[in-house]
Amino acid sequence: MKSNYKRIRLGNYIERITRRNTEQKYGIDDVRGVTNTKKFAKTRANLLGRTFEKFYIVKPKEFVFNRRTTRMGERFGLGYNEYDREYIFTEDYVPFRINDEALSLLMPEYLYLFFCRDEFDRYVRYQSAGSATEFFNWEDMCKVELPVPPIEKQAAIVRQYKTIADRIALKQRINDNLVQTLQEIYKERFKNKEYTKLPLDTLCSKIGSGATPKGGKESYHEEGISLIRSTNVFDFRFSYPDLAHIDEAQAKALDNVTVCDDDVLFNITGVSVARCCMVPANVLPARVNQHVMILRPKAGKYMSYYLMCALCDNDNKALLLGIGQSGSTREAINKQEMEAFQIAVPPGKKMESFGKVAESIYKVIHLNETEIALLLDVQKLLLAQLSSRNDFGEA
Repeated sequence: MKSNYKRIRLGNYIERITRRNTEQKYGIDDVRGVTNTKKFAKTRANLLGRTFEKFYIVKPKEFVFNRRTTRMGERFGLGYNEYDREYIFTEDYVPFRINDEALSLLMPEYLYLFFCRDEFDRYVRYQSAGSATEFFNWEDMCKVELPVPPIEKQAAIVRQYKTIADRIALKQRINDNLVQTLQEIYKERFKNKEYTKLPLDTLCSKIGSGATPKGGKESYHEEGISLIRSTNVFDFRFSYPDLAHIDEAQAKALDNVTVCDDDVLFNITGVSVARCCMVPANVLPARVNQHVMILRPKAGKYMSYYLMCALCDNDNKALLLGIGQSGSTREAINKQEMEAFQIAVPPGKKMESFGKVAESIYKVIHLNETEIALLLDVQKLLLAQLSSRNDFGEA
């Protein structure tokens, strides 16, 4: 830790917000929750019949966190209002701000970066208490200690981080536009055309999902063979953060779900059911766990691009989600249901022509995704430099 960093107790610098939506100025469209990636998101809570006068109002440059830590995985649900508007949160959340006297000593943006560190997530999980459900309360937040550099240094760190974040956002927007272009090309060429429908088991040489290695997350490695999970598979894109790795012995036990070039990945369980993308070459060699299915078209990579687009098409997506929600316990699609699922199959030359266009688009997308992954690593390094391992009393 730098010698000019001042160690502070957070409770002396922050204050809890009690501001309520008593005048009903804000309604259901203004309700937000927080994600374990430290962002605001539209709430998934059932608000039917609720009134909003008791909801907390969170203004720009204010924070809010979810006291409940049990169902947030290894990360702490917290958000920072970086927007130019106000949002409302249920009473399950704890909103707070840096008090006026402390603003000349601690920047909200710098504090937010501190909260984004993996070390802070681990600290919160360790400090959470409860029997069936664990909580990290306001009193626990006030006890947090952190090293703080002079305000000028804070501003410089925030600028560096924002520069990287802006570059990532730019690359993501470009990729979003490229995917939208591909979808439009798919619709123009194939939508509402009279093509023969065939089940996937006649089109694919491989349809199957894997398993989690013995020991679960504790058995994962920093490097090695990729283990693709549902958190990596999104519609049209592969998400590199949280990509797990396993060793040779663990991979050998999963040889039957070895991922090959141009395989289509399809999520078959949970809230991410029916998300679909193609595997990027730079994550190979790889295996999949039990939540991800491999679809390997017999006709090769051009069919893979078509299959991904077909499964992500709104009509097919609705059918797949219907299958996933028909189970008695949770959202899931099994192997037999996937084998029987039918898609329209255009003539080979039309499919090849589309595949070539898609391949050229995805070359740019993969270049951008690679840069994004590198920039995310740089962000982590920057966050790691904010303080030392001893911030939370660690050995």
